Formats: sequence, C-alpha cells, structure tokens
Amino acid sequence: MVQLAIAAGVTALATGLFLAPLSAQLDDQAMRRALAIAQTTAADPHLDDALESSRPTRHGPVQHEAERIRAATGAEYVVVMDKQGVRWSHTDPDEIGRHVSTDPSIALSGQEVMQIDEGTLGRSARGKVPLRDEDGKVVGAVSVGIAYESVQERLLSTVPQLLAYAGGALAVGALAAYLVARRLQRRTHDLAFSDISALLVEREAMLHGIREGFLALDKNGRIRLLNDEAQRLLDLHAEDIGRPLDVVLSPGRTTDVLAGRVSGADLLAVSGHRVLVANRMPTDDGGAVVTLRDRTELERLGRELDGTRGLIDALRAQDHEHANRLHTLLGLLELGLHEEAVEFVTQVVGVHHATAEQVTERIHDPLLAALLVGKATVATERGASLRISPRTHLPDRLVDPHSLVTVLGNLVDNALDATSGKRDAQLETEVRANGRTAIVRVSDNGPGVPEERRGEIFTEGWTTKEPPAHGQRGIGLALVRRLAERYGGSVEVGERPGGGAVFTVALPDALSGELPEAHKATVQEAVTDARTTRGSEGGARRPDGSTEAAR
Repeated sequence: MVQLAIAAGVTALATGLFLAPLSAQLDDQAMRRALAIAQTTAADPHLDDALESSRPTRHGPVQHEAERIRAATGAEYVVVMDKQGVRWSHTDPDEIGRHVSTDPSIALSGQEVMQIDEGTLGRSARGKVPLRDEDGKVVGAVSVGIAYESVQERLLSTVPQLLAYAGGALAVGALAAYLVARRLQRRTHDLAFSDISALLVEREAMLHGIREGFLALDKNGRIRLLNDEAQRLLDLHAEDIGRPLDVVLSPGRTTDVLAGRVSGADLLAVSGHRVLVANRMPTDDGGAVVTLRDRTELERLGRELDGTRGLIDALRAQDHEHANRLHTLLGLLELGLHEEAVEFVTQVVGVHHATAEQVTERIHDPLLAALLVGKATVATERGASLRISPRTHLPDRLVDPHSLVTVLGNLVDNALDATSGKRDAQLETEVRANGRTAIVRVSDNGPGVPEERRGEIFTEGWTTKEPPAHGQRGIGLALVRRLAERYGGSVEVGERPGGGAVFTVALPDALSGELPEAHKATVQEAVTDARTTRGSEGGARRPDGSTEAAR
C-alpha cells in the first residue's frame, strides 16, 4: 500500500508539473498569435490612409478591412483606433466611435504589447501594435484579441490524453509494487517489518555478546559483518567493514585461512600474541562466515602441561639417581672412606650450582636466567647437553622480558625436539645485547632444516612432529616470527657447522637506555646469593675442620 501511494503521488505530481507549464505555454502562444495578426494588420499600407480620410462608421473602409482580417485569421476581434483611443472597427458595430475599454497609451506611444486582459468581449489574449503612416508617425493603434476560451479548450483537450498516460504509468507502478511486495515477502519468509526489526536487534545483541569472533565476507572478499570479539582478536575496527580482507590484514597464514585459500576444519592461525582456531563456512551468495576461537590460554596451559610432565619425568629420574648416590655415599661411610665420601658429595652438589651461577653471571634478567636454568635441567634429564655460549651477556634492561622469554623458550624447545633420541645431543644458547638490540641464537646438532624448507617452518600449523594429546603443533616458531616482526626485527635459520640448525633472532629496541636501580639491586642480590650458596653448599667439612671448595 505504501508503494502504491508513492506511485500515485508521483504520477499526480508529474501530471501537475506537466500541466502548469502547458497552460503558460498555451497563453504565450495565443498572445504571440494575436500580436502577429496585429502586426500584419498595421502593416496594411491603405489602413492609415483610410484612418485619416474617412470617418469611424460601421460601413467605413477601416471596419471592412478589420472584419476581413478577423474572418481570415479566426481572431475574436480586430480593433483599429485613432490617437484619441476611438474605435474605428469592432465586431459589434454599435461600439464603433466609442473609446476602447482598456488603456491604449502604450501602443499609441509606439510600443508593442502582449497580455491577457479583460475587455468588453471578456477575457482574451491580446496583442497591440502602433499604426504608423508613410513617414513613420503614429496615427493610431491596432488591437487583436484571441478568445481565452479557445486556450482553455486546447488545455482541456490535452487533459484526457495526459490522464490516460498517467493512468497507464500508475497501472505499471501498481503492478511493479505488487511484484516487488511478493518477492520481498518470499525473501523475508512472510515476516512483518516489526518481526524483522526485532530479529535484527536480537542478532546484534547475540553477535556482540558471544565470546567467539564472528566475521562475514561477501563474494569479493570484503568484510560485511564484524563483531566485537573478532575486532579484538584480529586487531580490527568497525571502520574496516566494507573493506577487502587482504587490505585490512597483513599477508600470511591468518589472512589465507580467513579468505579460504587454506581449507580444513579447526585451522590454527596466529594474530599477534594470540593463537586462534578458525572455521570457515561458505554461503549461498558466494561469501563466507568465519568463526574464531581464542586458544591462547589453552595453548599456554598445554605447554605448561607438557613442561610439567617433563619435570615429573625429570624428578622421577632424579629420584632414581638420588637413591643411587645415597647408596654410594652410605657404602663409602660404612667402609670408613670419609674423605672419598666428602669428595663425592662436593662433586655432586657443586656441578649443579656451578650451572646456576654461570647463568646468573651472564644473564642479569631474573626471568631469562630462571628459564635457562630450568631448561638446562630438562635438557639434562632428556639426555641432552645445554651449553651457555661464552658470548652470552645480557644486562637487566629489557623493555619486555616476557617476549624474550617466549622467543628463547620456543627456540630451546624446538631444539630439544629436534635432538630428541640422539645419543650426543648438544644445544648451545647465546643471548646478548648489541646496543639496544637483543640477539638470541640457539643451535643444535639435530638433523637441521633443508634449505628449501626454511621458508615454511615459521608458518602457523607447519610441523614435522606428531601433535601432542592436548592439541596441535606448529605454533612456537610462528610466535617467534610474529614477535620479531612486532619489534621490527628478523628471524633466520641456518646450518650449524658440523651439522644441525642455528636459529638467530634480532629484536631492535628490546633494551632500554638505562638500567633501573631496582633491577640492579635484584641482580646483585641474586648473584651474591648464588655465590654464597656455592660456598656453603659446594664445600664440606673435613675431619680436621677444613673446607673443600666445590668446583
């Protein structure tokens, strides 16, 4: 009904807009016709002579000529007047000799006039021109009128035809409105506008209320819907709606997964620090709907679980080894070999604290130092040797220690996995500062990385190992690359002399300009405690009261 009302209103408006200028146009045509007849009449060379040589009578030459012209042209009247405004011709002979009913001064002054005016014969379209003699002197005027009823008749005669066209247009508009309404009902499943509005409100509340990312794309890859969680996970904004996905996101696996260039279910992607699980469902119109789940915490818990399991295995091995050492110590004491027992205890305890002190002397950041000590213990229990490079030196000036912990931890874990099962597994770590740039290098003597595969190992989800029980692999090196890119740095993989792989990460501006006083005190206290512990636990009393320093 609304569409029909709009169509009817537009048709009526168009008809009115057409009629208004048509009426004015017909008036103008009538006035110009009257003026042309008056000009032709005034151009008669005998009319001015008859005006000067005769009298204004009903049978005079002027009346005769005027009536002839009126009959020939179909004008309503042709009036000839002298300079005093006295009629010399008229359709009513009784009006001859009387003054005209309208003001003739403009025409008698030598100007031509076109107008719609009221006279003795009613409303008419008039044209008035001066009548001049052979010398050009104004001796009178000619006034010609076209009956206004004829103008109205012409206007009214066009109305039926115009209304027929308007009715046809309205019928077409009504049919189009009906077809559009039927199609709209089918597309909206016969839902009323109020129902559609309610569904839209509920959809907006649902999309922005769920804790999963939701992203809708059209067939051209442009974003057409984006909820709050997707904005947070992908670091996008509401202004990105309508823009192509490849423009708002940087090239990489995440963009390929969302765009459908990588197929599969529960695909892993990395966005910043976040590990995402993406699922893509195509739609009938060629677009797609993508759901995103944040698995960062789950992935972190899984890694902690792996680490906990490794520590449990290490503790079990240490428990077994500790029992063997206690049995050995008990045997030495029972045999009375006290000096040998002291040397045995010193050797066992001293080696452990020498490793911790070596780390804390070279790496002054507590988090990184603790990480390397823990990784050294895990490496030992897994049959690998973790060595600290002599070039290692890192002051306590890290801007974001957690990022460096992530980089170093993932590289060491990757090296441990690469050397798993190798009899003489060796790892070397190097962490040093080059101005404000942090350099992290981890090498191993594993199988290495073929040169043609080195561009793939930093892709999310790429791995050559079996996935763990809690989820998927292929995340650690991808996180390392993302962190390096965030700092504007680089990550490279090369070949280790003698076989194996070397991973090198450079993080510009990872260190601040000055060492915080609180960190200085913490580092100094840690180093002092380590040395004190080494001295107190690394040595043992001899029978004579002397102490043997631990190695």
